[in-house]
Amino acid sequence: MKRQCNCDKEDLWFLPGPLEEEPDDLLPGPRAEPPDTAVIADWAKAESVHAARLARVAGRLGALDDRLLRGPEGWRHRLALIEAADLSWFAGDRVSSDRLALWVSMRLSGAQDDPNALARVGWAVRRLTGGPGPKGDLAAFLDRRDPENIEDSAERLKDRAGGWLKVLAAAADLHPITRACMGYHLWSLAGLGQYGDQIEAAVTASRIAASDGTGAIFAPLAMGGAGGLRASGLPPERLARWLDGMSSAILSAMRVLDDTERWAARAESDMAHLSGRTPVALRKAFSQWPLVSAPMAESVTGASRAAIQRNLAWMEESGLIREVTGQGRFRIWTLEN
Repeated sequence: MKRQCNCDKEDLWFLPGPLEEEPDDLLPGPRAEPPDTAVIADWAKAESVHAARLARVAGRLGALDDRLLRGPEGWRHRLALIEAADLSWFAGDRVSSDRLALWVSMRLSGAQDDPNALARVGWAVRRLTGGPGPKGDLAAFLDRRDPENIEDSAERLKDRAGGWLKVLAAAADLHPITRACMGYHLWSLAGLGQYGDQIEAAVTASRIAASDGTGAIFAPLAMGGAGGLRASGLPPERLARWLDGMSSAILSAMRVLDDTERWAARAESDMAHLSGRTPVALRKAFSQWPLVSAPMAESVTGASRAAIQRNLAWMEESGLIREVTGQGRFRIWTLEN
């Protein structure tokens, strides 16, 4: 049986009453910013904090750009080889300069060499010496497939790359050096990382940092220690390390060019009495390559083995070059400053 309550309605205070419309006179609350906008705002704030330091580094990069614009083409190649080798050590591939030189010039590798590491550092050399930058088509610039989905890898990588480029395009008001730093640290978050590889991210960022120049194809990042590539802290801390690391790398690059220019002038003077085209070709090869072997010099210059051996011996005796392996076979030479 149902029990009936004889209570008055006024006694039923706990029941909800009729809904009343409240006046909409409250101020609008803060709107949540899109994630990309918030990220860019953080990096813009970091840029303002380090504005003076950024200006100094940009000035040094401009000086390097002007010097490379006026210098021989081989200087860019030499710096690219040194930067790529240093990046490989930072990333854990540890490709030495002599192995890199042999791989790039002649595609020679030893049984102890990792073919994947050589492929990665070889890609870095190609991208640091020329070709279109990452701004237009990042997927083509990377020249790789997405490892997470082989069947539809091209489309997935294109989508990830497009999202990363979209963020950088929205940060167009930032300095290219700041954008490069931001892009490097957003690389893995955008899903572009591959087995923890950092070479692609660093090479892409170095091209972006130098995008306003005409002489320097890339901004050095790894020469001198690669300290700016360490990923930790908030944007102001990361940008500070990035600027310090880039400043050190640019100074290292300028010292390399100083040494190379002095050596080239001395070699031209000392070898002026030598006849034939091989001495000139060898001088050019040593200006372009940090380390040179006889088979490599033969491949690069097109001269005969006998002419190469004869001129290398003369250059070593004259104190222009020195042998670095200390072996009787597979000898490699570098500049003697």
